[in-house]
Amino acid sequence: MHITLLQTNLYWHDPVANRAMLEEHIFSLPEPTDLIVLPEMFTTGFTMDAPAVAEPMKLTTFRWLKQMAAQTGAVVTGSYVVQEGGQYFNRLIWMQPDGQFDSYDKRHLFRMAGEDNVYTAGTRRIIKEWKGWRICPLICYDLRFPVWSRNRSADSTDFDYDLLLYVANWPAPRRMAWNTLLQARAIENLSYVAGVNRVGADGNGHPYTGDSALIDFKGDLLARHTDVGAIHQQRLSLEELQTFRAKFPANLDADAFTLLG
Repeated sequence: MHITLLQTNLYWHDPVANRAMLEEHIFSLPEPTDLIVLPEMFTTGFTMDAPAVAEPMKLTTFRWLKQMAAQTGAVVTGSYVVQEGGQYFNRLIWMQPDGQFDSYDKRHLFRMAGEDNVYTAGTRRIIKEWKGWRICPLICYDLRFPVWSRNRSADSTDFDYDLLLYVANWPAPRRMAWNTLLQARAIENLSYVAGVNRVGADGNGHPYTGDSALIDFKGDLLARHTDVGAIHQQRLSLEELQTFRAKFPANLDADAFTLLG
């Protein structure tokens, strides 16, 4: 799997400018890639003014994602503000080059910013298969909740995913939690983990230091980019992951459980 992480500043409440900026980065990638990961709310920054910026599903940004995926031959994923059925969602779109897509609505809404008063929480995880990999994309605050992120199956003897993604607008004052929990999620789930955050300051003056990272299944840091915009491309090895899992099958001792809601 050749993965690309796009860490960038974002224009506040300006989808046109953000799509143009991201498109320029995507078309200037130094190498072909299988998966392009964008930050959370990549068209606007992390905003509670959903009525001002929300898009209907399958409109402008959705079509842009479809175009980017088709032209690069890669899956392109990230979240933006979607209005559907009279509700607002912080919705991640998983867009494949053939136009097939899926969506994930952020499960854990950040109550300290009032996100739970504006947006509707998601109720399901998605696991996507791509290039022989199983990939679980999640959003920002989800990182703090290991049960939702857990690499589990009904009998706890197999794995749901090989790569766990987090797209985020995670602010600078809590960067220690971001860095620590990304590594924890990799270790406890015997999985690669990629976290893509933004940099700069948003329209509310909140600063972001990025710290976008790739971490392997042992918790070892493969890459981290701090404070400035960065495009990181790297190949991940499914064979190395499977070999480690066979030698260190900690999942066989995991506690079985069922999510009730």
